[in-house]
Amino acid sequence: MFYRVSEARQAASVKVRDAHHLRKSASDVLNESVNFAEGKHFDVFLSHSFHDAEVILGVKAIIEAQGKSVYVDWVEDKQLDRKNVTAVTADVLRRRMRSCSSLIYASSSSAETSKWMPWELGYFDGYKPGMVSILPLVDRDDAEWKGQEYLGLYPVIDRLEHSGSRQPFVVKRDKSAQRLSRFGESDSYIWKDVYGKAI
Repeated sequence: MFYRVSEARQAASVKVRDAHHLRKSASDVLNESVNFAEGKHFDVFLSHSFHDAEVILGVKAIIEAQGKSVYVDWVEDKQLDRKNVTAVTADVLRRRMRSCSSLIYASSSSAETSKWMPWELGYFDGYKPGMVSILPLVDRDDAEWKGQEYLGLYPVIDRLEHSGSRQPFVVKRDKSAQRLSRFGESDSYIWKDVYGKAI
């Protein structure tokens, strides 16, 4: 079962509501990490369409719930201009991708029109092969996901039944899987089926 857009929105609203409870505003939440320290490492570079900003804040929270640190450009590097493709922005994004262990590509209806996402995917895949996964964002539980054809080359994040609950796994075409919480930690995984048997 893929993640629904509504679930990501709900996760974002919880994050903002919790921030208000702690006497922080929504803008405070977004400004928490404004000063990106060079050399800072993240587990995940979250490639996404800026048009999905509200949803992406929730996706970030969902991934962080798996114990992962997540880089989102407009949270960490507010000075970047994603509207235009520039050498300066590309250089910053390359440096940030090199400081991340994995890339998650948030595939939504807006992703197809992104100027940056295909470039980020290609760069990261060339830099760290095997450390890319696709996170389909769908409208309904029973929705099928069909991303652009080249996205089929990569494993997909799906929630699989495991130990009595649905948990996020990175799933390859051969149905072997790795827990999302472990993805990006090593480039020499033993991929397993959902029952824990090595494949």
